[in-house]
This record gives sequence, structure tokens and C-alpha cells, in this order.
Amino acid sequence: MDVYVSPDENPASQHSSAAGRTVPVTVAFGDGIGPEIMKASLKVLMAAGANIALEPIDIGERTYLAGNSAGIEPDSWDSLRRTRVFYKAPITTPQGGGFKSLNVTVRKTLGLFANVRPCSVYAPFIATRHPGMDVVIVRENEEDLYAGIEHRQTEEVYQCLKLISRPGCEKIVRYAFEYARAYGRRKVTCLTKDNIMKMTDGLFHKVFDEIALDYPEIENEHWIVDIGAAMLADTPEAFDVMVMPNLYGDVLSDIAAQITGSVGLGPSANIGEHCAMFEAIHGSAPAIAGMDVANPSGLLLAGVMMMVHVGQPEIAGRVHNAWLKTVEDGIHTPDVYREGKSREKVGTMAFADAVIERLGQAPDTLPPVNYDAGAPSISVTRATTRPSAKKELVGIDIFVQSSAPIDALARTMQRAESERLELLMITNRGVKVWPNGLPETFCTDHWRCRFMARSAQPIEPAAALEVLGTLDRTGVDFIKTEHLYNFDGEPGYSLGQGQ
Repeated sequence: MDVYVSPDENPASQHSSAAGRTVPVTVAFGDGIGPEIMKASLKVLMAAGANIALEPIDIGERTYLAGNSAGIEPDSWDSLRRTRVFYKAPITTPQGGGFKSLNVTVRKTLGLFANVRPCSVYAPFIATRHPGMDVVIVRENEEDLYAGIEHRQTEEVYQCLKLISRPGCEKIVRYAFEYARAYGRRKVTCLTKDNIMKMTDGLFHKVFDEIALDYPEIENEHWIVDIGAAMLADTPEAFDVMVMPNLYGDVLSDIAAQITGSVGLGPSANIGEHCAMFEAIHGSAPAIAGMDVANPSGLLLAGVMMMVHVGQPEIAGRVHNAWLKTVEDGIHTPDVYREGKSREKVGTMAFADAVIERLGQAPDTLPPVNYDAGAPSISVTRATTRPSAKKELVGIDIFVQSSAPIDALARTMQRAESERLELLMITNRGVKVWPNGLPETFCTDHWRCRFMARSAQPIEPAAALEVLGTLDRTGVDFIKTEHLYNFDGEPGYSLGQGQ
């Protein structure tokens, strides 16, 4: 069995202050408001007695513009692999130019499969329409559209590949249920769009239903993501723990954070087997950089999560309770300040100083926190092997660029038919346009031509190559192919819309 561990089980957690050792932490000050909120957060953590040794690294915009398309220097990986704990301020990824998201790169490279984003309200001290909201979003962190595999295929059409794996689904879904069990949560809700993406999102939903059976004491439910998002915005009190693929989790966790009162309040933990990263959920906000108005709360609360993770729960509790007391006392940054409700509008560093003044205090109205027991154990296991399915090649989708009328294109493609393969249909952007297409369908220069085995008999790859060879000699501009397989007799490919 492969074992995916919780923060308290991560080897980095063994460097605990209880053992009298200082915990090394890789820290990045980031871009935009990043340096301000990181300085403020570290000032609070250190004042509270955090026993950590910081290893600063340079990442982000300056590194990108120096010629590193990943936004991180090779020697920075040495620090991350050594400390296995990353405290990261938001960064700016330059637009265009082929720059890759550093967040995605770090999460995937270090195997940080679980993004955990608690979204709590602090009513009546921070304005919210939903004072009963207490939601934790568990977001898959490594795959989906965030695989970042994109291609321009024709003059008119670009593509982005959505990759969903069974192991990836198993890890994140089981983590969500284990999290719910460890923290006494009552329900786990899965969100997908499997009414449309029946194979990719369908797999995520299927795995969710399978794993839910192992947790009979925890209520489970599934929502299509669009109506689920609407429900989250309207009735967040109906949800507890929510688990979803990468893109939906990215979008909905920001929505959920904003519902609590400000996206600036949202912390995030990225948990993997070997490493963990802690950050605010918001971006670098360059428009307000250097103005001393940014709310450091999201990054500071991520620091609280980090303190629990590295075995310093007493520090986590001191900081979190002092923060709650500060909020309760009406000391607010501009994003949450309300005239007549807040007592004092303060800047970034002044807010940090206010939290420091309240170290050792607890809130009077808001529930105080207690992390003395440390992080609950969250062990996620999955079987490393599954019975192999019988895999049979039964066809090929050939994507071509063409400006010819559809009937002319069909005649050209039919000339490539062979003894083993025949042209079944042509689609444009997923819609069947031949045979029997409708003239109203809008078409681009990007066509999918589906060749299927005659008599539904499996074929060898050479049969597909024969068709491609004929097309090449004909001068057809084929730009991509996808083999069509049956797995245990079931199609491993989708039908065309209208097929």
C-alpha cells in the first residue's frame, strides 16, 4: 500500500519544538503585497515564540524575468527538499511569454496533492450574510486542466487537456473523508460536472461513491458543480467538507473565502507525502503593493496551520487566539473595516502589532481555539494495483485542419478507408457535422474524423498507420490522433454530440 500522510505524520513534523529542535522553514517573500504581509506574519509568529529557522529563497516575477520560465531557481529546490516546509507569500506570474504557474509547478513537483482551505466566518465582527458558515474545501492539487498541457492546433483552435487519474481521485477523496473523520465533520460533498464530462469528472464521481462506502458514519452527497456553486453562494451553511477537482476547487474556494467577509482572510495548506506548503489563497495584488493596506490575515492563518504541522501547536493557538481577539476588538484592515462597526482602521504592520499586543489573550465572543493536541492523524491509503482491464484498439480519431466544405472533406477522408477501418463520422468542436449534419452548426478549421474498425473487430496499430500514410500522401494536414480503445468491452472514448 502507498501511504499518504497527514501534516502531523509528515517527516518534517518530527523536527518539533517539543524535541528541543528548531524547525527549518523555506520562506519566500513573493511579489506585490507579498513582502509586506510576509514580514507582518513572521513578526507575529516570532513574537509568539515560533521555533523556526528561515531559509529565504527568491521566486516569482523577478526570477521569471531573469529568464527562468518556471519562476524558481534550481538551488531553491534544494532548500525545499531539505526543509520540506514552505511558507510562501503570493507571487506575480508575468502575462504571456510562456511562463508557467509557480504554484502549480511546486504543488505538482513536490506531490502536494491536497489543497485544504478552511472558510470560517467571524460574525458579527466581520460582515457576512452567512454567520453560520463553516466550510472546508479540499481541492485536488495535481491534475485536471492544471496539468497545463496546451496546444495551438490550427489557425483558429487551441486545446487544453483535462487529465483525471484514478490514483489522483482516490488520494484526494480519501483525504477529504479522513479529514472529516479526524475533525468530527458530519458530511462530505463532492462537486463535478459529470453530466457533461462523463469520463473525466465521471471517474471522480465514481471514485467518490466507492470510497464513501468506507465511511458510513459520514453523510455524503454529490452536486453538479454549477448548481453546487450556486448553493454555496446562497446557502453555505448546508455544506461542511467539500471535495472537488482542481479547477472547481480553485474557483469555489475563492468564492467561499469572499463569502466569509474577505478573500484576504483565507489560508491554505498544500499537503503531500514528503512536503507541505502554506500560503494565503489570494494573489499578489500589485495595485495596492507598498501602500500598507493589505490584510495579512490569510498568510498569518496559513502560518498557524504551519505551526500545527511542524509540531508547535501551542504557538498556533497563541497566534490564532490573539488574531481572533484583535478581530473581535474591531482592529481591522481596510478590506473588512466597516464605519460604525469597526473600532479602528489600521494598515498591514499596525494590524500585526495589534495581534502581538494580544498574545496570551483569548476572544470573548468568538470561540477560542485549542491546538494542544496537535493535528489529528490523517492517513490516506490506496491499493497500488488493480486488475488490468482487457484493452483493445477499435478505432482512431484523426484531427485535421481544413477550410474545405464538409462534404469535400468527407470525400477526401473516405479515400483513406482501408480493409480494416472506415470513416464513421466527422465532428467540429465535438458536434457531429457528417453524415447528416445541420447547416446551422458553426464550424471552425478544426475537424475530428473518426475511423472505426469494420465489424467492431479489434485492430492493430498498423491499421491506423495505414490510414495516416494514405492521408499523408493525399496531402491532408492531420495535426493530432487519438487511439480509441475498449476496456473490458466498454468504450474508453466519448460519442460525438449528435452521434
